[in-house]
Order: sequence, then C-alpha cells, then structure tokens
Amino acid sequence: MSMLEYSFMQRAFLTGILLAVITPLIGMTIVLKRMSMIGDALSHASLAGVALGLILGINPVAGGMCVCVTAALTMEGIRRKLPRYAEMSTAIVMSAGIGLAGVLSGAGESGANLNSFLFGSIVSISRQEMLFVCGISLLVLLSVLLLYKELFYIGFDETAARISGVPVKQINFIFTVLTALTVSVAARTVGALIVSSMLVIPIACGMQIGRSYRAVLAGGVLIAVLTTIAGLTLAYYTGLKPGGTIVLLEVGCFVLLLAVKGLRKKKGN
Repeated sequence: MSMLEYSFMQRAFLTGILLAVITPLIGMTIVLKRMSMIGDALSHASLAGVALGLILGINPVAGGMCVCVTAALTMEGIRRKLPRYAEMSTAIVMSAGIGLAGVLSGAGESGANLNSFLFGSIVSISRQEMLFVCGISLLVLLSVLLLYKELFYIGFDETAARISGVPVKQINFIFTVLTALTVSVAARTVGALIVSSMLVIPIACGMQIGRSYRAVLAGGVLIAVLTTIAGLTLAYYTGLKPGGTIVLLEVGCFVLLLAVKGLRKKKGN
C-alpha cells in the first residue's frame, strides 16, 4: 500500500472509483436503448472542445464539456427528427467531432497537448480536477437515484413509458446532459479513445451475473470498481497506461464470465 502515500495516487484512486460508479449507472440506460456507441461519438466531440479550449486559452476540460453537451443535445435532436434512423445521429456527431478535432489540432500547440487526452492521464489529475469529478459524480448519482424508475422505463420502451405518464422528453434531455458530463470528465482521466468501453463493458459483465435490472446494475458497478482498483495498482507497479489497463481488465472479466456461463449451460444440458 506504499503507493497510497503519494497524493497523486490518492487522487487517482478517488477519481477512478467515482468514475467506476457513475459510468455503469449511465451505461445501463445506454445499453438498453441500444446506443452503445454514443460514448465514442461524445468523446470525439469532447476532443474538439479540448482543442478549442487550448486554442482560446481557457480550461480545456471546460471546453470539452461545453462541446460535449452541445453534441449530445444535437444527437438527441437528430434522433427526434429521424426516429426510424436514430442510429445515424451517432455517426453524424462522431464524424463532426473527429473532423473538428482534426482541424483544430493543427492550430498552434493544441496538437501536442491534445495527445494527453487521447489515452487519459488519471495519475496526473490535479486537485481542482478531482473536485470537479466529485461534483459531477454527486450530480449523476443523485439524478440516477431520483429518476431510477423513469430511466428504467425509457430504457426498455419509450412508447410504453410515455403511455404510463413518464415525461419521456424531459427525462431524455436530463439523461443526455448527464451522459455528456460523464463522458467529458471521463475522457480527461481515462482517455477519449476508451471512455466508451467504461460505459458498456461493465454492464455487459453485469448481464452475465445478474437476472434483474437492479442485479445487472449492481454487478456492473462492482466489476467497474474492482477492475479500476486492480488496473491502477497494476499500472503503478508495471508502468502501464492506467486507462488502457483498466479497460483490458474489464474485457478480460467479460470474456471470463462469458466462458463460465457457457460451461454452466453445457453442464446443465
């Protein structure tokens, strides 16, 4: 436990655990709504915001967050206009984000500084950024707890939820903003290229061990927290990239759980 003597590792563990809790909470609804690639689209949009922030001389995380929220609301608007082809919104926003990030990265010194946002830098997170993550995490956690039933309904069937009296439009707006905020802060710490994995893979793991909505959600959070702790520890002692290590551990857990589930089915037959 000598690594916890260092303040940068204390901040890394606190930030990592908070993100490990809120990303599956957001990811559950994303998976149920079959929008698993939304994390990729928003993370690329956040890169464009980071580059814009570096060019304008403002906080790059704030720049990434503003562009990310704008991109998320744009995506939701496209989904409403083209409900039969809702998946196109992800491709359109992702393409715009990649194009804008590519153009802006060539301006000034933003290209060199942008590299640290691609794979994240959780061990170099500042105290101010850590407090920022704490605030966003608290907001997401409280929102998910208060809107637990509504998110459950819109995740499975928006039409049935609307008939049941759920204000689908307002809930989708809140959820879209929460997703954008989560992706923007996670992109800074674990990396824009792999933030989507943290939204989806823990829930995929939870689906292998849980048989109800609540059990899957709890299993996803547990897997995310354990792999984050293990990933940060392994990265500290081996010199590996923390974000990539965490995601690979999550993938390893999913493959293992899938294999165990398959063996159980064979034995049952």
